[in-house]
Amino acid sequence: MSKYSRKLKKLNDTAPEPETAILVALIHQQDTEKGVTDHLDELAELTETLGAKAIHRFTQRLERPDVRTFVGSGKLEEIKNYVEFFKVDMVIFDDDLSPSQMRNLENELKVKVYDRSLLILDIFLNRAQTAQAKTQVELARFQYLLPRLTHMWTHLERQRGGTSTRGGAGEKEIETDKRDIRSKITLLKDKLDKIEKQGFTQRKGREGIVRVAMVGYTNVGKSTLMRLMTKADVLAEDKLFATVDSTVRKVVLENIPFLLSDTVGFIRKLPTHLIESFKSTLAEIREADLLVHVVDVSHPGFEDQITVVNHTLSEMGVSDKPVILVFNKIDIAAKMPSEEERMFMTELEIEEGSFIDFEKLEQSYAKKSAIRPVFMAAETGENVEGFRAVLTAEVKKCHQKIYPHYLDDEVLDLSQWEDLS
Repeated sequence: MSKYSRKLKKLNDTAPEPETAILVALIHQQDTEKGVTDHLDELAELTETLGAKAIHRFTQRLERPDVRTFVGSGKLEEIKNYVEFFKVDMVIFDDDLSPSQMRNLENELKVKVYDRSLLILDIFLNRAQTAQAKTQVELARFQYLLPRLTHMWTHLERQRGGTSTRGGAGEKEIETDKRDIRSKITLLKDKLDKIEKQGFTQRKGREGIVRVAMVGYTNVGKSTLMRLMTKADVLAEDKLFATVDSTVRKVVLENIPFLLSDTVGFIRKLPTHLIESFKSTLAEIREADLLVHVVDVSHPGFEDQITVVNHTLSEMGVSDKPVILVFNKIDIAAKMPSEEERMFMTELEIEEGSFIDFEKLEQSYAKKSAIRPVFMAAETGENVEGFRAVLTAEVKKCHQKIYPHYLDDEVLDLSQWEDLS
């Protein structure tokens, strides 16, 4: 073993073990077992993104959450016994908890308790890079935490870069924390107002150029597609919320210049405070001339994800914008086997396989939109030319609305937008 290998092994041996977590979800009357499993799979991914490891799951079928502890008393005792026996560090719920539920659960379980919103807020806090994103997330997090401080531990004590916390905040400390939070909220709002004014001025300067915004569920490949189209060094990881900052780059296709922005990914039950705080970042979507809705067609619940994104866009009041629907990751999706391939498959394999018939899928979504959907793989570049062709055609339409007398061989001067990306 070389000295470098020994050094690496020593570093790995001394690396701290990730904190452990158990996941909890309720099964409502309208829910299916598979749906709840998918939701918990997503929650496990969020937990991993935070830096912890989900080691067990608890579900309970209830018509409505228990007003005091979210789950029933019997299930709570079961969770408590598991936490104590396996020395679990945190319990994460797939729904939002009321302030009283969070206090009661922490008092009962004697460990950190997260609900879905707080988990997402902490991920955003760890991932934010720009001053605007950091300010937005901190504001959302403080607003969410204000009524939820407990005796057990205070989420305020969690800092970026890890999942460890101190314990034991007393009554006086909590009251002091509340005063500190209110002061910080006021300061952050003032700071965000100044940043938003600067952003508005910057976006105002972009008038006269077509703006295209990429939207989609988190981890569908927007950043990979952005990197493919712009050759820019944009972070792209196989993690939920790999990037939470809006990125804008200049692109030119067939002499047409436009600005392409990669916006934060959507997710089920995105925290209300976070949406409010990110309104200036989401302005990239509101002010866009064209949306590119990226879908991970390899995900078993991709149609539900499409619904979540469309619902969020509708809430933002932008559902009337032209949209290019891009079914990404076709290279790893389970394509419908051909007749020849079926000859070598058993009936059980055909019946149980969750195959996607791309032809039927294309026909189905083509009926719902004036723009025919695109099927591609951003990671490998498969059918990137098909995407470029559709994008170019739609950008041209938007460009001609701004410049009605535009000629195809015309080349616009990009210098006026040099500093706007």
